Amino acid sequence: MLKKLSYITLFALTFVSCSDTLDDINKNPNATETPLAPYLLTGSLKQGADLYWGDNTNFNSSLLFVQHWAKIQYTEPDRYDVSNTSFTSLWNTGYATLITDLNTILNFSDQQANSNYKGIALTLRSWTFLLLTDAYGSIPYKEAGLKVTPAYNTQKEVYTGLLEDLKQAQSLLSATNGTVTGDLSYKGDISKWKKLVNSLRLRIALRISDKEPALAKQAAIDATTDAAGVLSSNNDTFKFTYTSSPQQNPASAWFETRDDFRVSKTLVDKLTELSDPRLPVYAQLPTDKSVVKYVGAGNGLTNSDANSQGFAKTSKPGTYFLTSSSPAVIVSYSEVLFNLAEAAARGYISGDAEQLYKNAITASFNQFGITDATAISNYLNQVSVKYDATNYAKSIGTQKWIAFYGQGLDAFTEWRRLDYPVLKAGPSTVLDGQIPSRFFYPGTEQSLNGSNYQTAVSVQGKDLLTTKLWFDAK
Repeated sequence: MLKKLSYITLFALTFVSCSDTLDDINKNPNATETPLAPYLLTGSLKQGADLYWGDNTNFNSSLLFVQHWAKIQYTEPDRYDVSNTSFTSLWNTGYATLITDLNTILNFSDQQANSNYKGIALTLRSWTFLLLTDAYGSIPYKEAGLKVTPAYNTQKEVYTGLLEDLKQAQSLLSATNGTVTGDLSYKGDISKWKKLVNSLRLRIALRISDKEPALAKQAAIDATTDAAGVLSSNNDTFKFTYTSSPQQNPASAWFETRDDFRVSKTLVDKLTELSDPRLPVYAQLPTDKSVVKYVGAGNGLTNSDANSQGFAKTSKPGTYFLTSSSPAVIVSYSEVLFNLAEAAARGYISGDAEQLYKNAITASFNQFGITDATAISNYLNQVSVKYDATNYAKSIGTQKWIAFYGQGLDAFTEWRRLDYPVLKAGPSTVLDGQIPSRFFYPGTEQSLNGSNYQTAVSVQGKDLLTTKLWFDAK
């Protein structure tokens, strides 16, 4: 018996010794056990761009809701025949990847990450929370990343909290606070990050303008009078530029193997009506050479009706958006000018709203490579394009909707807020003629964070696609 125990003891000691040895062998002597700030920053920019321009949050949902794109087969999302598993990517990637990694940078010591890294991380985290609340409404915010089952904050609380977070981000950013590497968007140019911060503050000011006009006005003043300024040219546009496969634009990757989207008839018809020179950028001519004009596909059709429009007789999105290196624009100079125009129209800031509106359209043209001064002037002088001071929401809303092409989440938010253009649900949609006003919460929230989910829904309204969010006042 004693001999048997000795063998067991020897085996155990040998196993532990081997295990320790294997652990040592499996360690990479050149690796760090703590992730480095530049790698986390690069990953966050790439993951954020993929999320913003990807299928679940963009072309299989919000781009359909605002009728930039349409489905020509597998039309369930275009008919709003979706479930609480349809919009999980924004939630899951937003929280588990982006906010988690950005919080890691924020929690680094000063030796691990200088304050510019932290200012950028706080800016990107604010942008992520903004996408989440714009889409879902009430969300975990203050307790996100701190508790396994975080409480939700109301949309008002999130917006006002983000304004404070962005003030803090601005204070962290300075050209004298150290260099930044891993920044694939602004190449470490802190002055551009500071402009982005103020541009996001201006965006949020308008989000709350119909509910909290006094706070919105002050936020707009703060954003536009800060010494850093806002985005001031297309060179300041916040974007992620892709390279080649597999690091390619999500739409490019999708169209390599799928052919189920077309440009929406709603958009094509509007651009045709306005003789808009962006149409050849936004859409391709049908592959059927007998069709010599751009043809959009109808939204909200049955599969058979959508198919019958003809794959070769309808327009795919423009090649500008479908190359491997197509940029994922996230905050454009054009958007900032539209926001300045609206802030001026509302009396929040000084400025010529009409001229800012014209500048915004011009910036959009330039963004897409259209620089002919005569073409731009002719477009701006059309009666249907001219700025209407008596209904700035219609003028700005319509042109912003056009300029936001491809940026589904923000186009969806601004369409709900400004209520222009007037869109009509497709004939086979399932919401009694309504267009969605929000995303469903992921079903996992009910099972894993049920108490907080129920509290949020009891305040905000039922977890339905048609429940209007706090900012959507009209």
